[in-house]
Amino acid sequence: MKNFLTRTLTGAIYVILLVGCTVFSPVSAFFFFALVAAACVWEYCQLMNQYEGASISAPLSSLCAVILVAALWLLCIGSESAPRTLALYGLLLLYLMVSELYRQAENPLRNWGLTMLGQVYVALPISLLPLLSVSFNEESGHLAYVWSYPMALFIFLWTNDTGAYLCGMALHNIFPAKLFPRISPKKSWVGSIGGGLLTILVSMLLAYFLTDTLPLWKWMGFALVVVVFGTWGDLVESLLKRHLGIKDSGHILPGHGGMLDRFDSALLAIPAVVIYFLLVGIYM
Repeated sequence: MKNFLTRTLTGAIYVILLVGCTVFSPVSAFFFFALVAAACVWEYCQLMNQYEGASISAPLSSLCAVILVAALWLLCIGSESAPRTLALYGLLLLYLMVSELYRQAENPLRNWGLTMLGQVYVALPISLLPLLSVSFNEESGHLAYVWSYPMALFIFLWTNDTGAYLCGMALHNIFPAKLFPRISPKKSWVGSIGGGLLTILVSMLLAYFLTDTLPLWKWMGFALVVVVFGTWGDLVESLLKRHLGIKDSGHILPGHGGMLDRFDSALLAIPAVVIYFLLVGIYM
């Protein structure tokens, strides 16, 4: 019961912060997701240093993540500071590469590879969120902040996880087929299908209430992309943890594990949704 209460309280605070910061303003959204990117990259670096025998810089890698998030937000709002911010990000990456010449580390190739993986796997997806939330308003001729799309993405992720868990618990004895037993023995096909169907149902509700945004089929496609790539994102992090021989990526969130445990699904879902938006011509 104590663990359940701890998990519930932590989850409630996490949801309130994410929803509140995303909805309140683009400034609050930027600061929240910049902090998330920094925390996730820091946690990633700590895992690599502890379990992979690497010696990568968590502070510098986390700073790179924050600057990348800032650069994408500035780019999306058309700020003149965006090129300089991207240049700063590039300089820091160059420093991380060149510094291996002087550190005399045991395995510089491992350090290079894991440092860049942290930027591509963790920092880059989170930095892409403004591509879903900043759009050009043709009537006013100005950029507009549209929080409904990033918020919908996380609602779909949460719905998919909840639906998969409930359907899996209720029907796993009847339909025992495992989704990916080598990586995640508890995930079942019936749970994944149930979570996906529930998520598509939620997308239909959003299409009904948010009539001035997307047509129904685009909302359903949006949900389907989140379901598929969110599930793969979860499995990718499970593969990472299984390789490292750990249960949770960290302990910063009592009852929930680490930051990567909370955002694992989003790390693949966000870039996939950005690609989907581009392909179907949703924005800009």
